[in-house]
Parts: sequence; structure tokens; C-alpha cells
Amino acid sequence: MKKADMTPVDFDSLLVDVAPNYKKSAIYKFFAFSLFGIFMFFISITLNGKKTIPLDHLVTFIRTQFSSVIVYYILVIVVAGAVYPFYKKTWNRSVVEMVISTLKIMGAIASVLVVFKIGPSWLLAADMGPYWYNSLLTPIGVLVPIGAIFLAMLVGYGLLEFIGILVQPIMRPIWKTPGRSAIDAVASFVGSYSIGLLITNRIYKEGKYTTKEAVIIATGFSTVSVTFMIVVAKTLGLMDIWNLYFWVTFLVTFLVTAISVRIWPIRNMSTDYYNQMDGDVEKIVKEKRLQCAWREALQTAENAPNLWQSMKDNVKDGLVMAMGILPTIMSIGLIGLWLVNNTPIFDYAAYLFVPITYLLQIAEPLIVAKAAVINLIDMFLPSLVAVDSAIETRFIVGTLSISAILFFSALIPCILSTEIPISLGKMIAVWFVRTVLTLMIVTPIAYLLL
Repeated sequence: MKKADMTPVDFDSLLVDVAPNYKKSAIYKFFAFSLFGIFMFFISITLNGKKTIPLDHLVTFIRTQFSSVIVYYILVIVVAGAVYPFYKKTWNRSVVEMVISTLKIMGAIASVLVVFKIGPSWLLAADMGPYWYNSLLTPIGVLVPIGAIFLAMLVGYGLLEFIGILVQPIMRPIWKTPGRSAIDAVASFVGSYSIGLLITNRIYKEGKYTTKEAVIIATGFSTVSVTFMIVVAKTLGLMDIWNLYFWVTFLVTFLVTAISVRIWPIRNMSTDYYNQMDGDVEKIVKEKRLQCAWREALQTAENAPNLWQSMKDNVKDGLVMAMGILPTIMSIGLIGLWLVNNTPIFDYAAYLFVPITYLLQIAEPLIVAKAAVINLIDMFLPSLVAVDSAIETRFIVGTLSISAILFFSALIPCILSTEIPISLGKMIAVWFVRTVLTLMIVTPIAYLLL
């Protein structure tokens, strides 16, 4: 028998043969940084009995080990965020800016009272101020800046272009967005809407999305994470049918997005690029897709700034975003919780959707209609309304909580803190359209499968 040839492979020569026009450093950067970014954002691992992505493990570790410091770090971010519009002199740029700036001041005051445990008893109740501060502000305030560090690896060294060209045949015909937007969608669903928006805002400012594309991605792909879907499923008692709930919600969410991009108000959005720049239009590839994707990826990696500079830029964007959203989340969330618990306002507002829920023959139309209205305030609160309802009702409400996407306690302030130019009125219009479409699609599915 002939002895096998054990001559070692010259990997460097192989890389040059595959991509002769690019430096080997570009190839190494593409693989090393992109794979590490994928690992941090998309590969679930189990540590200490918890299965989630490494970024979430890292955030949990930091929150656990430095909990006493994190409390005050979040407070500094909230107060700085409340002061920032006045420092930048943008607080009176429009009526919406004035309202949001006022809400930020209220959020900062409430945060100070909660941290130092002073103030009215209703604010300091365990399910009010402390719950909102610890369960919403803290995870977002830690996740966004830390996630921004690894975001530089995920989107800055060619992966965006590589994946974008491969999935062009799917993204453009269905959702009217570039192939590169697939990264945003997956990052939101697996990681966090705040990370997804951070990616969207960064790519929009680089001229790789038009205004319309950025709006579609921000309002159609920026869902809450899978981990938060589990919280909703547990609250509604849907964990026994978790796989059914997850996949139906996933499909309904993106089907609603595919429809909403073709109707008002998104259909009429501007197709200009950020600050009227020429824009880096994604090339439409019709043949040799893999080779073209590889070439575009290496070109991006070769021209990319050094990793340290990318990290600094992304962390700065992350901190500014955290400052923009945390004080607003605190104030709007507390207002919403108080109104739900102490007033009948949402019972009356529910009649906006009652005709639709009756036409769809939902068994508990008033509960679903109330949940739909409350969902504009926060995506978790509807679960508390339907927790004792029939399983079909709980399934509909659970899906609606995710698919409607837009809510005042977090995502809407997130979008307002970016450079994406969509007005508050149009965001509410998109929310209404998404809510109606979700109810129309998920209701027959719920009654057919359950």
C-alpha cells in the first residue's frame, strides 16, 4: 500500500490562491472577527444551567459581580440622558422633542427616588419603580454599550456584505430591504431590539440603507429577543407549546412586516440616504453569487478601520443610545403601569379594537382588545391582562405582544434616539397597522391549531 502524503498544507498559499487580489490580513480579519461576532451574538451555550448567547452570559456576569456599581452606573446614564437634550439644545426642536425631554427629566427624578428609596409608597412598591429599574433599565443599560464592543466585529469586517449578497433573493422581493438587513433581523430576534437598532442606525449613517429601508428594519424587524419571548410564554402558561408559539410568532411577525411595507405609511417613505449622501447601494447580483459575496466581504475587511477605532465608535453610539432611551423607559413605563392598575382608561380605549375582535369571532373580544391597546405602552403588560383567559386568547395575546413591535416603554424611545427620521405619529400608525394585521393572521391560526 502506498504511504499517504503527509506534507502539511500551506494555508497562507491556499488563501492567496482563493483571493489573489487581497492581502492575507483581510482574509484573516474577515474570518477571525466575523466568527467571533457570530459566536457572541448567535451561538447559544449553557453556563450555570442557563442556555443563552455568550453576550447575554457576559452581561449577566457583569450585573451579578458588580451589582452595587451597576445600580449607580445606570443612574448616571439616566441623569446624563435627561440633561443631554438641554446640553445639545435639541429639547425645543419640536413639540415631540419637548414632550420627550420632559419625560426624560421625570424618568431621571423617578430613578433617583427609587435608587435612594425615597418618595411616595406607590413608586417604591416592588412591582412599580424597583421592578422597572431592575428588570428593564438595568439589562438595557448594560447590554447596549457592551454589545456595541462586539458589534464592531459582527458588522465591520465583511460579514454584513457576505450574508447580504447571499440572501438578496429573499430579502428584496419579500421585505423590500437589502440582503444585509438579514443581520439586523437575526440580531434583534436572537439578541435584543436595542442591539438590532444599534446595527440599523450605524449602517444607515454609513449610507448603506435608505430612509425607507431603515424605517422598515426598525419597525418591522426590531422584535424583543427570544429570551424575553420565554418570559411572555411563561407568564401566559404557553411553555407546554413553546415550539408552536415561537414559530407561529416568528412567521406572523415577518409576514406582517412583508404586508406593512406595501401600505401606508411605510410605502410612501423617502428613498433618500442619510444627510443626502450618495449612498453605498448594495449591488444586485444575479450570477456567481458566492464568488461575488466573498469578493465584497474581503474588500470591506481590507478597507475597514482598525478594531480599536471601530469599538470606540460603536461604544460611543451605544452610550448615546442608552442615554436616549433609559430615562424615557423609566417615565413612560411607570405612567403606563400606574394607569393600568389605577384607572379604567384602557378599558375605554379598548373599544378601538373591539369591532375587529368581534368580527374575528374571538371568544374573549374585550380582553384581546384591551391587551392590544396596552401593548402600545409596553409589550409585557398585555400578558398580565390575559393570564387567566382561555388558551386561544393567551396565544393570540402572546403573539400580538411580539408582532406589534412598537411600544412606548422602550422601542419607540429607542428609535427616536437614533438618526432614523420617522415621526412619532407615523410610528403609532405603523403600530396600528401591525396590530390589526397580526390579529387577522394569528386568530384563525390559534383556533385551528389549539
